[in-house]
Amino acid sequence: MTWGVEGATVTFGRRVALDGVYLDVAPGSVTVVVGGDGAGKSTLLRAMVGLVRLSAGRASRPAKARIGYVPATAGLYVDLTVQENLAFAGRAYRVGAEEYRARSEELIERIGLADARGRLAGRLSGGMQRKLAVAMALLHRPALLVLDEPTTGVDPVSRSELWRLIAGAAAQGAGVVAATTYLDEVTRASRVLLMEDGRTIATGSPSEVLAAVPRSGHAPGRDRSADCPRGGGQVALVGARSATIRFGEVTAVDGVDLEVGASEVVGLLGANGAGKTTLIRMLLGLLPPSSGSVSLFGRPPSRAGRRRLGYVPQTLGLYADLTVDENWSFVASAFGIGGLALPDSLAGWRHEPVGRLSLGVQRRVAFAVAFSHDPELLVLDEPTSGVGPLSGSRLWEDIHSSAQRGTGVVITTHSMEEAEHCDRLVVMAAGRVVASGTVAEVIGQRTVAQVDCDDWRRAFAVLDGEGLTVQARDGRLRVPGTPEGIRHLLERHHIRGDAAVVAANLEEAFVDIVTNRPRR
Repeated sequence: MTWGVEGATVTFGRRVALDGVYLDVAPGSVTVVVGGDGAGKSTLLRAMVGLVRLSAGRASRPAKARIGYVPATAGLYVDLTVQENLAFAGRAYRVGAEEYRARSEELIERIGLADARGRLAGRLSGGMQRKLAVAMALLHRPALLVLDEPTTGVDPVSRSELWRLIAGAAAQGAGVVAATTYLDEVTRASRVLLMEDGRTIATGSPSEVLAAVPRSGHAPGRDRSADCPRGGGQVALVGARSATIRFGEVTAVDGVDLEVGASEVVGLLGANGAGKTTLIRMLLGLLPPSSGSVSLFGRPPSRAGRRRLGYVPQTLGLYADLTVDENWSFVASAFGIGGLALPDSLAGWRHEPVGRLSLGVQRRVAFAVAFSHDPELLVLDEPTSGVGPLSGSRLWEDIHSSAQRGTGVVITTHSMEEAEHCDRLVVMAAGRVVASGTVAEVIGQRTVAQVDCDDWRRAFAVLDGEGLTVQARDGRLRVPGTPEGIRHLLERHHIRGDAAVVAANLEEAFVDIVTNRPRR
């Protein structure tokens, strides 16, 4: 029995939110719906679980009691503890007392919150909140698990842990459908649906959908000799020397050294709380260092220096109650470039208040504002969060075009696919730089064991049960460890398969660097 929708159409007044979409979700499989804000992903998933009525088409689903659903808001009670949230879910799903005790203990251990069961959910990190929400949805062993952007805004370590939970649910027989804005997550699925403006853009296997997405022409580690650095690139556009900042007893940035030159695209990676945004604010002169130094265009940060850069903060830096035209005019006036015409690409929203626009369009406005005065340096703090693959590709084309004209770029991102478009990466953890270099240099000689077998679900359950951080990708399992040990485990459980050493990908290297870094 498969679940899904056929020709699903949803209208809200005159607006068509979903336009003839087809989606199948088979038991024991993972289906990913990928697209940006406003693509129709949430409407599709809400229609699948019966929270939105279809205007046309049909939906098939198991009984309500056999569905696990996590909305984009996570659906937690922030003023209840971890244990109380699980208990509430247990009662809501009518899980028996004995089953609840066993299942809740199993899940609370898996999500790493055994020592925080008495902590209020509102005081957990974003990644922990997401893991708790997924655990609540898994408590009653659903036949259909529906997850609306469970990893958006979540750092790569927590994303990896969440996908281990999700793959584990499929391994136990659930049909899983998850919405995401991250293109690099499609390889974790058996089927993919790419959406934009409520319509299907592409559907099929991960490789088929990836082939349908336009990709940036930038090649990691490119030769920049043909670029046009401004001023010859003799002075770093922005730099830090042993930069440290403390807030009371908390050291948010700890002895960081960093330089970004003309035409460079430098990616800052790190888990939430690693210090990336604080470092950026120091580089801009918005926060003074407690010790060490920072420079902007070879001088201490100043208002004059900031006029030479374009900045897109996580909050986008736009005025929600002003129109697109008014935001544009305000920024043009602030930079002394009055009379600059609004780009044709934004003309259709000229008179719309920014707060009423979709996130994707808001980000396009923020990018246009940041590029408006032809900056020598771009500082972009998670600029594509919530943006789908098509819009994200267009934004990266703008970034690369600016770099080719000599603009330096500093960008933070949680997307490993985007990180691979950077010339150089700087990985932070607990306020310190723990790795740096090109993508190849950051990955280094790290390897994983890749498992091919005739029953991935049984193999996943065995490896996961042994406490190994197993991940499902491209129809195979990937596990840190030696192939010999993996083969032994498979043979012991009479699972036919093999394991071989393969190079780690960037996400696997990142998780290894951050979780196994030496402690001071």
